Amino acid sequence: MNGLGRAAAYFALFSEIGLILLVTVLAGVLGGYWVDQQLGTLPVFLLVGLLLGLGGGALAMYRMISRFLARYQD
Repeated sequence: MNGLGRAAAYFALFSEIGLILLVTVLAGVLGGYWVDQQLGTLPVFLLVGLLLGLGGGALAMYRMISRFLARYQD
């Protein structure tokens, strides 16, 4: 793979990582906030949702980077 193609692949990977982290953390926080609103326990489930979102994002990042490296490794 030439230098420009490799740079484009890395740019796509980093963009996708950012989007995955944004979506998973935001979904976890909003879901936790909604549960807190329903139960009247404001910070508890918001923090649980944040941790679940971060964990899900980290797992998705690990899988994506592993597939990327397996494909583009020299």
